[in-house]
Amino acid sequence: MNIVVIDYGSGNLRSAAKAFDHGAREAGVAATVVVSSDPDQIMRADRLVLPGQGAFADCRAGLDQIDGLAEALEVAVRRKGTPFFGICVGMQLLATSGFEHRVTEGLDWIGGRVEALTPSDPALKIPHMGWNGLDFTPGCHPVLAGIAPGAHVYFVHSYAMRVDEPRDLLATADYGGPVTAIIGRDNIIGTQFHPEKSQHVGQALIGGFLRWKP
Repeated sequence: MNIVVIDYGSGNLRSAAKAFDHGAREAGVAATVVVSSDPDQIMRADRLVLPGQGAFADCRAGLDQIDGLAEALEVAVRRKGTPFFGICVGMQLLATSGFEHRVTEGLDWIGGRVEALTPSDPALKIPHMGWNGLDFTPGCHPVLAGIAPGAHVYFVHSYAMRVDEPRDLLATADYGGPVTAIIGRDNIIGTQFHPEKSQHVGQALIGGFLRWKP
């Protein structure tokens, strides 16, 4: 299996690549993990991973600045059906639009808006940083097989996605109200939290993604 972690100037690429390499070994999947911004490599990949850190607009600009990258992603994921995993802002970029600092168009692969977190409890700090339990229905998605509701994962974010279609929302976390934690549609899945920082739960999720046959 050829796994490409997409390099567009955002996200902890080394940590993501190491996590997917380790996840492949743990899952018994023979895989090669590369970090690349080469559209040709992206088109040939068996699995694609889009990490992301920072502001939505900056991450979108990073994608657009690399010649042919956004187009290669569109063809690979939307037309060819290559399984795709978005992490943190990499997940948020799947939305229709983001509202961090200014309105910015997303990839619009999963309809929704990325808006500022507004916890109902004013004592809760922004950014939302730390471990939170996942709320989801067992059996809702093959990638979540083997993970129990309530499993804790690691978040660092100030903005969150609100999906247009409830069916695209796979899991939430509670931070002064429900916050989108995992989204998915067809061959696409994304997590607001960082699986590479989420210890055994993150590794289980990565393994589920690598075994997944959408």
